[in-house]
Amino acid sequence: MANYTLEEKESFTVLGIGTELKSDYTDYAGINKEKLDFWQEVKQDGRLDTLIAVAKNDYIFAVNEAVNHKMMHYAGVMTEETLPEATRVIQFPKGEYLVVKGEAETSDALSNMLTGIAFGQVLPEAKNFAYVGGPNTSVEMGHHNGLVFGEMWIPVVRK
Repeated sequence: MANYTLEEKESFTVLGIGTELKSDYTDYAGINKEKLDFWQEVKQDGRLDTLIAVAKNDYIFAVNEAVNHKMMHYAGVMTEETLPEATRVIQFPKGEYLVVKGEAETSDALSNMLTGIAFGQVLPEAKNFAYVGGPNTSVEMGHHNGLVFGEMWIPVVRK
């Protein structure tokens, strides 16, 4: 099984700019392309920089959340502030989180790798905990030796 930990986290808030993912939830290539296009757009048009300017740390969040039966994806930062450009304030509950750590050459590669490990390996094999919904996020935490490093945070409950 992949390397992971279970960690207790305090509740936290992520301010996000989002998009609805239109691909079928089983179409991983389509979902990944939509996410990549979205991230290129928010980087190019300055919305990501606007979010980063109000962040209380250097973390950049790629949040996935089902909202009103729609699959949503957000670029976000941890902050207590609001912005007119932001589309959602995402509340992460206090509790236990599955944490998968990793590093990759790009932010997109990191997010895809962590998501694949968490949802493709760890959760299907988990015997004593389960993901029961709610927002989950990959967190870009910084750069080291030319690589992007970060973690996937998924709220879980004990079985």
